[in-house]
This record gives sequence, structure tokens and C-alpha cells, in this order.
Amino acid sequence: MKDVLLRLATDFLSTIIFLVVYLSTDNIVLATSVAIGGAFAQVIHARVTGKVLGFMTYASLGLVIVLGAATILTNDPRFVLAKPSIAHFAIGLIMLKRGWMLRYVPSIVAETIPEYVTAAGYAWAALMFVLGLGTIAVALTGNIKLWTIYVSVVLVAAKVLAFAIQYVVFRVVVTARVRAARAAAGT
Repeated sequence: MKDVLLRLATDFLSTIIFLVVYLSTDNIVLATSVAIGGAFAQVIHARVTGKVLGFMTYASLGLVIVLGAATILTNDPRFVLAKPSIAHFAIGLIMLKRGWMLRYVPSIVAETIPEYVTAAGYAWAALMFVLGLGTIAVALTGNIKLWTIYVSVVLVAAKVLAFAIQYVVFRVVVTARVRAARAAAGT
């Protein structure tokens, strides 16, 4: 879990930098420029230290440059605020691959209820698309405080709730099927 949070923070470092600078200075151009500089510094630091950068880091850098330039040219923060939605859409597209989730669940789950795992994978894809659309809707308001609450509370809470529901459903269904199989074998 710690590794996942660290990767997410790394992938969205430029957005976090933008948010901190913008909220403390109320200067869109400064915040965007610092975020772009931070994204370049992140890539340079990784290259110098020999770290392998993932696709999301490079995608994030490209998005910061493109959306940051649009933000600076229009003096409108909504371009940078919409950035997390692109990540949600990309992840949602990846999650549309049938059975993607089977490798991430315990073997007893994958072996006992693969159809539930596949359905859950599609449900996660749908959730990513909905959250991405929500991010765009909130970004279009231009309200940085609302966006901050949405990104830091709503997005996280939705994913935690979805995971909790999935965990309970998987546990109940696996337990029921294992008990049924044992009962059938015992007769």
C-alpha cells in the first residue's frame, strides 16, 4: 500500500506542486511554471539517480507541459485541474481488458469466483470513467477549493468504498462456494 501511494504521489507530483503554489500565492502563471519546472526536475533527478521511470511519469510530464502551457496562455487553471481526469480515463481503458484483475487477487479468489473478479474489473473501469468525468465537471467550475476537496476526499473515498464492497462480496461468495464444495464432497 505504501508503494502504491508513493507511486501515485510521484505520478501526480506536478499537480500537487501546482495546487500548493496556487493556493498559497493565488498566481496561476507562477503555480503552473513551478509545476512544469517540478516535473522536469523530477525526470532529471530520476535520470541522474538511475531510476527507471514508468509510462505514467512521462505521460504526466507531457500533460503538465501541454495543459500548463494552455493554463499560462489562457490564464485559466481549469486546464491543469482537469489533468487527473486523463489519468482516470487511461486507467479505465486499461481496466477494460477482460480478466486484468485476476492477477491481483489471491489465488483462492481467482480459482473460485473468476466471473466475479472479471465483473469487478469492469466495475472498476466504469468507476474510473465516472470519477474522471466528475473531475472534469469540478475543474470546469474553476473553484480550486471544491476541486481540492473532490480530488483529495471524494476520489479517495470512492475508491476505498469500492474496494471495501468488493472485499466483502468476494469474501462472502468465496466462503459460500467453498462451503458448498466441501458439503458436496462430503456427501
